[in-house]
Amino acid sequence: MYKGAADGVDVQLFIPRPDSFFPMTRAVDTDLWYVTVEIQEGSRVEYKIQVTSSGRHEWIEDPLNPFVARGAYGTNSVCHGFGYTKPDWAIFDPGAGQGLLEEITIQSRALRRLCSVTMYLPINFGEEAAYPLIVVHDGGDYLAYSDLKIVLDNLIDRGEVAPLVVALLHPHNRLTEYADDPGHARFVARELLPEVEHKYGLIARPELRALMGASFGAIAALSTAYRYPGLFGSLLLQSGTFAMTDIGPLRADRIFTPVLRFISRFRDHPRRVVERAFLSCGTYEPLLKENGAFYTILESTGIEVRYVEAPDGHNWENWRDRLGEGLPWLFPRP
Repeated sequence: MYKGAADGVDVQLFIPRPDSFFPMTRAVDTDLWYVTVEIQEGSRVEYKIQVTSSGRHEWIEDPLNPFVARGAYGTNSVCHGFGYTKPDWAIFDPGAGQGLLEEITIQSRALRRLCSVTMYLPINFGEEAAYPLIVVHDGGDYLAYSDLKIVLDNLIDRGEVAPLVVALLHPHNRLTEYADDPGHARFVARELLPEVEHKYGLIARPELRALMGASFGAIAALSTAYRYPGLFGSLLLQSGTFAMTDIGPLRADRIFTPVLRFISRFRDHPRRVVERAFLSCGTYEPLLKENGAFYTILESTGIEVRYVEAPDGHNWENWRDRLGEGLPWLFPRP
């Protein structure tokens, strides 16, 4: 529903389908507009409303819907299909043990800049014999839009995940650094890893190390593991930009060129770069076919892979909702 004077009102669902744009109908002699759209049970669909007046188009959030999702490019309204609920482990629990966030900096020769890294340390850090370390690409966005600290605090407090140390990265030029960039991979493997393990007294074993990322961040995680096989024990890849020339729509934008080259190289010469990998993707994503195909490629190398699809899109709340399965599978509480 929409209430207001306009020449036309439309709803745009953010799903990769030709029928994702829905014109609304105005009830006769009123300023009420309406449309009926069916969505899958248990799904989460983000959308915006377009209001047209005097030839001008304005995109707005739904003023009658209190549910919104935030992201790096703004906010969207959200429609929840019957059966969807926000996971309780993604909701702040004042009774859960609270981990600590602290900032460190590393002077990187590989990236030729001073790199800021946010460190997550679990409650009572120092009491465990061995802490797994996860390096998270787009760490600031995971904190801001996927409630990563709340998720970590709750899952660790409930005993569903081993106490973790997490290094959250903040890229400068994301589309360059994360597109199979050798400088970024060297920074993670040869500068960040030894610095963090030394500073926090972590045991340096591959099975205690993981790389994590979403979208282009998943490419950065995978390419780092590919350039340094055996250094990390596991991967958590969400909605990876696994662009392939013969699967899905052709992506001619130049930012995809290094990604296409890397994925083609991996497919032609697949390696068992880690022991385990968790992949997730939304069924409302344009990269769904590519993610399904890449799951098969990873599995063919002998990597133990778990792949999950969910009725959601390419967004931070989808990636948040999958962490409750991915993190416990990679690092269960002993």
